[in-house]
Amino acid sequence: MADLTQSDFLLDHLLDNGYVSQDQAEDVLDEHSRTGRSIRNILLDMELLDEDTLMEQQALLMGVRVLDLSRHHIDVEIVKQIPSSMARMYNLVPVDSDPISLELATCEFITPEIVDELRFVVGKDVTFVISKERDVKDHLLKYFGDDSTDSVGNMITELEGELEDAGDIGEGTNLTEEDLASSANAAPVIRFVNLVLYQAVQDRASDIHFEPFEHEFKIRYRVDGALYEMAPPPKHLALPVISRIKVMSGLDISERRLPQDGRIQLNIAGRPVDFRVSSLPTQFGESVVLRVLDQSAVGLELERLGMPDDVYENFTQDINMPNGIILVTGPTGSGKTTTLYAALGRRNEVGVKILTAEEPVEYDIDGIVQVNANHRIGLTFASILRAYLRQDPDVILVGEIRDLETAQISVQASLTGHLVFSTLHTNDSAGAVTRLIDMGVEPFLIASTIQSVMGTRLVRTICNDCRTSYQPDDLQLSGLGLTREAVGDNPFYYGTGCANCNETGYHGRRGIYEYLKISDPIRSLIAERRPTVVMRDRARELGMRTLREDGIRCILDGLTTFEEIVKYT
Repeated sequence: MADLTQSDFLLDHLLDNGYVSQDQAEDVLDEHSRTGRSIRNILLDMELLDEDTLMEQQALLMGVRVLDLSRHHIDVEIVKQIPSSMARMYNLVPVDSDPISLELATCEFITPEIVDELRFVVGKDVTFVISKERDVKDHLLKYFGDDSTDSVGNMITELEGELEDAGDIGEGTNLTEEDLASSANAAPVIRFVNLVLYQAVQDRASDIHFEPFEHEFKIRYRVDGALYEMAPPPKHLALPVISRIKVMSGLDISERRLPQDGRIQLNIAGRPVDFRVSSLPTQFGESVVLRVLDQSAVGLELERLGMPDDVYENFTQDINMPNGIILVTGPTGSGKTTTLYAALGRRNEVGVKILTAEEPVEYDIDGIVQVNANHRIGLTFASILRAYLRQDPDVILVGEIRDLETAQISVQASLTGHLVFSTLHTNDSAGAVTRLIDMGVEPFLIASTIQSVMGTRLVRTICNDCRTSYQPDDLQLSGLGLTREAVGDNPFYYGTGCANCNETGYHGRRGIYEYLKISDPIRSLIAERRPTVVMRDRARELGMRTLREDGIRCILDGLTTFEEIVKYT
């Protein structure tokens, strides 16, 4: 079985003691790597053990006892000994206390790093008991309220004095590494950064921006493609907060003149989340951006991407072909990577060797060999691809075809019996063919190797809690190329804004798709070097729906708004 980490030790323990079989353990690990859900919850959902037995084994492995929280009285003064943000982040409920230690109930595995952090923040030793997940969640809600009760703004107000003390060195210029480390490890700074990360994951943010300016320090979340600013912390806190993030991601805190890249791995509210960290020196300090990679929130499964039925069926057939090239096109942030990962997940089985070359690797997938491209040392997509052809692969993913060399090796790989997935930055699916010809790839090679091209965009979906219908006016219809007769009485929809969607009217995103099958008529046009518009028109005659047409389908189905489709198609 694969090497196990953190809570996966539970699975190893259950396997060694005969509670699960080897095949069952492999099924659990596959589900864990595919969805990002915890080993514990997968075991329960698969009904491999009941919760009482699982708690007993978890407690045995951790060397702690089982506690029935539903029958245990908790003193309110004990609850106050741990920050609510930390309690919710790690699923912890204080149950007992003495002058030197605090006992915490949890349903999760607690790593040594978390133990050290808890000891520092609460100022005591910490011990643990295992309780039922439902009881832990109920007590968290009872004693710490919902997620909104401990907002970042409230916390800043509450801890203003502590934050000022922690940030006293924030305006300094000649700071030693010890000064920076001391400010980064101050208890209120740790609590503040943990809350920001926790709230970002709870709000489904894809990115977190920490931006120091001359007179203010901004923190912004990108949710569903749009940026939202949170309550700004004091300006002098910029350096301690950014230093804290650099410590967590293993960056050099004393280096503030050069860009750096790092990674943070955390368990937040019972699920693993990766943060890819990028620091950039600016005029007023380092700007840091965290890409939130929460695999359980993304849903790397083809069925969850929202493809129309016919597109889904055709694309599924394509990704099971033995050889050829499958391209996904669109601008940055259009869902290309998610689509390709979902395709790889469908092919990821014991009998298929899959290799990927990415920049960077966004999601770690068990069973797939993934390599980070690094152009600074000459590790380009082309050089990785050449090496891959000697690694006996069945399926290869190239992060992006950027140049003629990468394109030619991709063609060569497909001609020698490999299935190649890749992306191109073009506006539509037909434009991918023209782009390859412009790079210098011979049209006859394109026609003989490409199986299909999928154009994608991500559009925000209307919040179900505040969705409202209305009749579109003639200006809107003409903007979409529709007539009143074609639409009939079908309404359009929009979100009025509510607490569930933070008053935006939107909640989540979905893909819209333009699927171009490279059939014989299209191959003939490619070989003749016909223009993009000719290929697009012929593809539409053969049944292809454009991005705009698929977007109109989503509007009429009440999934998204007129404004989103006009903006992205």
